[in-house]
Amino acid sequence: MSLSQAILAALFNQPCSGYDLVKRFNKSVECYWSASHQQIYKALAKLEEEDYVWSEKIEQENRPNKKLYTVTEGGRQHLQQWISEVEDDIVPLKSNLLVKLSIGHMVPTENLLTTLDAYYQQHREKLKSYQTVSKQYAQVPQLSREEQFQYLTLRAGIRQQLAWVAWCEEAMSFLGSPVENPVSKPVGQPVTARESLRESVRDSPSAS
Repeated sequence: MSLSQAILAALFNQPCSGYDLVKRFNKSVECYWSASHQQIYKALAKLEEEDYVWSEKIEQENRPNKKLYTVTEGGRQHLQQWISEVEDDIVPLKSNLLVKLSIGHMVPTENLLTTLDAYYQQHREKLKSYQTVSKQYAQVPQLSREEQFQYLTLRAGIRQQLAWVAWCEEAMSFLGSPVENPVSKPVGQPVTARESLRESVRDSPSAS
């Protein structure tokens, strides 16, 4: 998948300005795609050239004017065709942390533990933010069809962060520094990773 498809998908759910699109990528879309401010604006310009999106100039009082981007019929057809395509290979994982760890023998273990803990805290915060968004879906009596698919992508992000958190705990324990009060093992209760995942979705809204 390219950035163009991710942008079209985000705009298809809700037309918005380039500025608001950047904020959306930094909040909801980030669980499955990330991009810089410059990359997004460059891709928007190309999509407009290809007639996959069109923009409307919106005048604002006491604020700079903005462009509101909307997916065209051509962009809609492009998305429908792309959804039906099956990629030949799973996109390989890119992780600075795993590259560092693969040559971790070059530095003292304490250095690696410091690095692992920093990543661990970041994944915990990311997990917390995704779970907060998930609670908003739980407050909806019945999810619309659009919300069901948005919720599924969010669940993938939550499970990904749960896996990273559990792996960081495992790695630090393996290197001789077990985590106190690990997320995947509540205090005083030996809980397996599978049970931890079940606990995380227990109060999730049904997609039916």
